[in-house]
Parts: sequence; C-alpha cells; structure tokens
Amino acid sequence: MWVSILPLWGAIMCVSGASIGWYQPEQVHLSYTGHPRTMTVTWSTFNWTPSVVEFNPLPGPPSFNLTAYGSTDLFVDGGPKHRKIFIHRVTLENLKPGQKYVYHCGSSLGWSPQFYFRVLQDGSSWGPRLAVYGDMGNDNAQSLSRLQKETQMEMYDAILHVGDFAYDMDEDDAQVGDEFMRQIESVAAYVPYMTCPGNHEEAYNFSNYRNRFTMPGNTDGLWYSWDLGPAHIISFSTEVYFYLKYGRELVAQQYQWLQKDLQEASSWTHRSERPWIITMAHRPMYCTNFDRDDCVKPDSTVRTGLPGGQYALEDLFYKYGVDLEMWAHEHSYERMWPVYNSTVYKGSPQAPYTNPPAPVHITTGSAGCRERLDPFFPLHREWSAVRIEDYGFTRIHIANKTHIHIQQVSDDRDGEIVDDIWLIKDKR
Repeated sequence: MWVSILPLWGAIMCVSGASIGWYQPEQVHLSYTGHPRTMTVTWSTFNWTPSVVEFNPLPGPPSFNLTAYGSTDLFVDGGPKHRKIFIHRVTLENLKPGQKYVYHCGSSLGWSPQFYFRVLQDGSSWGPRLAVYGDMGNDNAQSLSRLQKETQMEMYDAILHVGDFAYDMDEDDAQVGDEFMRQIESVAAYVPYMTCPGNHEEAYNFSNYRNRFTMPGNTDGLWYSWDLGPAHIISFSTEVYFYLKYGRELVAQQYQWLQKDLQEASSWTHRSERPWIITMAHRPMYCTNFDRDDCVKPDSTVRTGLPGGQYALEDLFYKYGVDLEMWAHEHSYERMWPVYNSTVYKGSPQAPYTNPPAPVHITTGSAGCRERLDPFFPLHREWSAVRIEDYGFTRIHIANKTHIHIQQVSDDRDGEIVDDIWLIKDKR
C-alpha cells in the first residue's frame, strides 16, 4: 500500500511545484515614461497575477515601505500554439531625481529578485550617458557581457536598443522572445531600456515588440519622443515604409507626428533648453555595406520617401536641424561626415563636427546576432568617414548643451575604443 501511495504523492508535489512556477515574475525591465520623476517596471508571468512593485530609497530601511500597483494584460502570440503571456506594467511616480531605489516586482504569489535603479535627473543641466546599439540576439550576443558589467557599474543612465531583438522574438511560439527578455534582464532591470522596432520584429504586425516593451506615448512604441538632459530624443519606425500591408496610413500618421514633434523641439523656447535633437530608428539612410539593403541605394526609401517623394525623412530632419541620427540594421559600425542629399557639409576642414550644417549619421548594429557581421563594399563613398567591422556598441555622453562625446567600443579588441569624436555647438 505504501509503495503505491508514495509515488502518487511525489507526482502531486511536482505538479503543485510546476503550478507555482507559472506565477513567478521574469523578464523584468525598466523604461522611462517621458515624464520627470517616474519609471515604469514591466515583467512577465505565465498565469494571471496582480501587478505590484515594492520599493525603497537607498540607503533606507531593510524592508520595503513603498508600494505601487499597475495593470496585467494578456498577450496571445500569433504562432500556431497561441501561447499566452501576461504582461505586467507598474509606473512608479513622485520619485526623487538622482535618487537610487531598490525594488522587486510580482505579487504574493511570487516575487522577483531585488534590483535597483537611479532616477533620471530633472532639467537640462546634466550630462546623460547612453549605451546605443541594435541587432542583438540570443545567439552570439557579443556585447551583452560587457553591457551587463558596465550597467551594474552604473556607467549608463539609459540604453537605446535601435531595433532587431532576439532573432526573432516570435520564433518557437515566442519562446525565443522570452529567452531574450530573460537575457537582457541583467541590463534592463537596472536602467531604462528604450527601443524602436526593426525588421526582425515584423511578425504578426510587430505584436511581440508592441506588447513586451512599454515606451512613452500611445503608439505601442512605434514612435515617441522624450527629453533627456540637454537633448530631445526621437524614436521612430523605418519599418512603416517597408511593411505597407499593415496600413499605408501608418506612414502618414508617423510623418505628421514627426513634423509636429520637430516643430516643437526646434522652437526657440525648447531649443534654448535642449539644443540637441537626436533621432533613433532601425534602417539607415546611408551605408557602404556590401549587400542589397535600402541604404546602399542612391534614392533609399528611408531618405527619399515613398514613390513620388512622399513622406521623405531626410528633408524633414534637415529642415528642423536634427543634429545626430542613430541607426542599426547593418551589422557593423559606420560614422558619416555631416551629410545632406548625399553631399558632405563639414563645419570646417579642421573641425568637421563643430557646428556642422547637416546631420551626423552613425550606424551601430554590431552588438551580435546569429547573422554575424556585414562586410563593407571595397570602395567607400565620400560621405563615409569611418568603417569598423568589429562586434561592439556605441557610448554617447551628452556632456552639456554644447558637447556630445561619441565612442565606439570593440568587443573583438577587448573593449578598446576604436572611434572617438566630439560633436560641438560652438556659440562664438
């Protein structure tokens, strides 16, 4: 009799343990709402639970004395198994600028480990530090270990991931997406992880991207903007130009939004406080890679718009004085001279990045994925200043209202700085 009961009891315990596991929070990541003194915590579970964040300023008492509540949304993946994932979002408000907080998230059914973050500073008189890259997947994520270490050393105030995640988040009924979000937790649970969509997010109308990330605004993160120190940062989607099956009207809506946002950002009132305008989107306007991508074409779609010149972005960005344009998609690093309409416009021969009369473009898509690196065409174009075919990522320090420091880190060369420039607004 005992022989038959013990295995049955063991099976019941295993089932019970597995059931408890479905409530455990995972894939924890932060994002900035665009409003000062706030931070949003997003995570996933595989059964419904309440959404709770307990947090406390550091140094502080050993127990959590602040609590915030949020939403729990069901995400059903578009794959054949229609896997269900519950996405939890809680926004923390009335935070103290520059203050460090410890937090965990979940509910009485299960809590995450403890993480910490530092609240972004108010105003424009501080110098944000960013890590910027695109095209990082689960396999061959060359930059991830360095990003993990440097993030937890508090070297960055925010991360900008310029499209293409996991390769691909929808694969294997979105389990590849789950694994990617687990991998970046050691970065994204400590600093705001700000994103834009790439071509590898296209499946099921970008549903994994739209649901997993929580960006400012009400466009599911396809386009939005936010102020950070002395900069206005605009994130938008190049993909609306290439996946017209999801609605040509998206191109028009985004373009109209960009016009309005740039008008406001370039006004004297706004620009006196935040003189830098930075854009981030996935597919570049210019590149010299040895492939057939849009950016190698003289009349690239991202640059010149849809047939007939509709919704052309280069003219729009030039008109409103965009300073720096960050891209990815090409699995390499390329820095351009200041360029407009395929013509180089240097500030001066001795100081080409001082008061440049045209935007500076940088492509940084070599953080590492299963598709490996992209080679360059043997002959480069006159607007291409630096080309590096190493794995790596970009550091940007928006030092103040007149200086931005840009460095490229090579993972192939053990963290060596392989490109280093200052973008300068000289008011004299």
